[in-house]
Amino acid sequence: MKTYRAIAALLQYPGAELAGAAGEIAAVIRDEALLSRATLQAIERVAARLSVGDLLTAQETYVGLFDRSRGLSLHLFEHIHGESRDRGQAMVNLAAHYESHGYAIDGNELPDYLPLFLEFLSLVDPREAAELLSDVVHILAAIRIRLERRGSDYAGLFGALEELAARKPDRAAVAGLLERDKSPEAEAADLDKEWEEAPAFAGAGDGDCPAARDTLNRMAELAAGPRPDGQEGA
Repeated sequence: MKTYRAIAALLQYPGAELAGAAGEIAAVIRDEALLSRATLQAIERVAARLSVGDLLTAQETYVGLFDRSRGLSLHLFEHIHGESRDRGQAMVNLAAHYESHGYAIDGNELPDYLPLFLEFLSLVDPREAAELLSDVVHILAAIRIRLERRGSDYAGLFGALEELAARKPDRAAVAGLLERDKSPEAEAADLDKEWEEAPAFAGAGDGDCPAARDTLNRMAELAAGPRPDGQEGA
């Protein structure tokens, strides 16, 4: 179904190409007529903001939401497994499921990246797509609620995915995800702390080598991404 692929496109890092096509993408969703009128209007608000708003502001907003908050991560298994070993096995299983349908991941993206998952759903039988979406609908509902709390139009895209799922999200599962939430400021501080590295050599304090410090900071920025081409850092 085209709607899955269109929502996947709107969830990508907003470059100039996406900004120019956002109106057409929303029209594709409207024409397929799978969603309620209220949800279509919410999607059109996202598209309008991308189309007529300042692109730099849209990019900063996107990074602030999806790259600076674990609770809004577009990598689905982040919400279930965090950085545990179970996440790695879940990745392997999901990639194998893609391959069992004849599809291999082209590029460096992880299997649980939501836009990639939605691309896959657009290629399979609609009933299977709705069932697979139901497996993660509690995660999508939790992300929607967090986005609503921040007043973000992106919440409409996640509400659309809830409508497309075969089953409604389990309230207890959603509550279990939300009860672990931290404030946006605390989440950002945690991510910053993860990027702090101990000096590689004894005596190499922060003030000893400005050039080296600048290089390390730049490497961290590149690794954190996202870049204008939409690829994430390693």
